[in-house]
Amino acid sequence: MVDTHTHLHFHQFDEDRKKIVENFEKDGISFVVNVGVNLEDSKKSLEISSLSEKIFCAVGVHPHDAKDVSEGFTYYLEKLARSEKVVAIGETGLDFFRNLSPAEIQKKVFIEQIALARRLNLPLVVHIRDAYKEAYEILKDENLPERRGVIHAFSSNLEWAKRFINLGFFLGIGGPVTYPKNDSLREAVRRIGLEFIVLETDCPFLPPQPLRGKRNEPKYLKYVMNTLSEMLGVSISKVDEMTTENAIKLFKG
Repeated sequence: MVDTHTHLHFHQFDEDRKKIVENFEKDGISFVVNVGVNLEDSKKSLEISSLSEKIFCAVGVHPHDAKDVSEGFTYYLEKLARSEKVVAIGETGLDFFRNLSPAEIQKKVFIEQIALARRLNLPLVVHIRDAYKEAYEILKDENLPERRGVIHAFSSNLEWAKRFINLGFFLGIGGPVTYPKNDSLREAVRRIGLEFIVLETDCPFLPPQPLRGKRNEPKYLKYVMNTLSEMLGVSISKVDEMTTENAIKLFKG
């Protein structure tokens, strides 16, 4: 299994982070992509990557934090991104649900990170909430990196799934696909199959349905794989094999 979106540097893991990482092999985790949400946070993400050769990183500025960056922030982001452990730029994107940064600033910071990803030949980790149309228009119009990226925590319907796939993006699927009310997401996944899917937890957030209310962890991807196996009528090992291949293709070329 590959967990393409973790936040293992967050405080929720302070007491048992090393134990979780030490258990990667036992838990069947091939590697994880640990994701930063601003410059300082991305530094912390990079720091914990030293715990294991199985921890890679994405560095970036989340739309919530877009208002806090200064002009020229991509200079500092690029310095972080030059680390051999960095495999993506993100998480970046648009979030019009909470609007913690003004929309125009979110767009500007998103576009600047797209340009950086293209320059460094790194894929994007794209966060979208209540802004699918606006994010799609930006991605459609910008000169994207060759390996495009992943739409993190994809939560929309088949129509939007097809649009982002047609741009060359993978869809990040995690705990929400197990939630009873997410019928449109499950229908989208059924129709597109495994070819364009990577697995993610977004831990410590979004635990699968049997663990709602608990802290999420990479090993809980098995619940997502079980759901995908049942939905698609394929073996769990096939889900593991194809999503792992997709993650390697996306993040390691």
